Amino acid sequence: MPLLEATKPEPSLNFGRILLVEDEELIRDAIALALREEGYEVVVASDGRQALTLTQGSYAALAGGNRDLLGVAPEAASLPPHFDLMILDLMLPGINGLDLCRLVRREGNNVPILILSARGSETDRVVGLEVGADDYLTKPFGMRELVARCRALLRRHRLTQTENQPPILRFQEIALYPQECRVVVRESEVNLSPKEFRLLELFMSYPRRVWSREQLLERVWGPDFMGDSKTVDVHIRWLREKLEVDPSNPDYLITVRGFGYRFG
Repeated sequence: MPLLEATKPEPSLNFGRILLVEDEELIRDAIALALREEGYEVVVASDGRQALTLTQGSYAALAGGNRDLLGVAPEAASLPPHFDLMILDLMLPGINGLDLCRLVRREGNNVPILILSARGSETDRVVGLEVGADDYLTKPFGMRELVARCRALLRRHRLTQTENQPPILRFQEIALYPQECRVVVRESEVNLSPKEFRLLELFMSYPRRVWSREQLLERVWGPDFMGDSKTVDVHIRWLREKLEVDPSNPDYLITVRGFGYRFG
């Protein structure tokens, strides 16, 4: 079975991209058809490992690009980078639904998750919600109810995103878009690694503040990082090459001898 099965509706009817993870073909096709008729773009996966590969595109930046940890196939690099909603069956081959939900949440992906399951006891529902799901629907269910729950989850998530959306960070000729993990320098977009992006975001959040190498390691790499503090110097050099007109004479990332670095 192919990794990706998607039919795109007309752009004017595209109300969001949904990842549907269901191993029963008849149920999967019926749900996908109902959602597409409502104007949603639907990407389907028939097992947990396919779904994990597909979701990698959504949280690669937050996961620090650690594809080896996730067991992700190279094909994921060309897949759409974002899902607005995930519909997840629990009884899946490969990786079961609960474990998949845990993996997605562990990597920092906050996509709304609707669990589908034939298990309808209170304990089953509580377990599903505690591992990170946002809603739980017991099989058999009505298609109208499923669509209504999807619509409600998407509406609530988008409202939360709008309320909590971090501001765009700007400093002279640099603009950093936190929600999009995107940086524009002198009107041209530059590609940063996850660590470079987090370093720049920290610097731009506190312009002219001096940071020691140890502080930068703790804030960006985490308190458990066991590497050399020269890692910071290497990433600063890479950032300068992407941001500065003259990296050897920087205007943005300034070395404060004996202390560390400051921005601006």
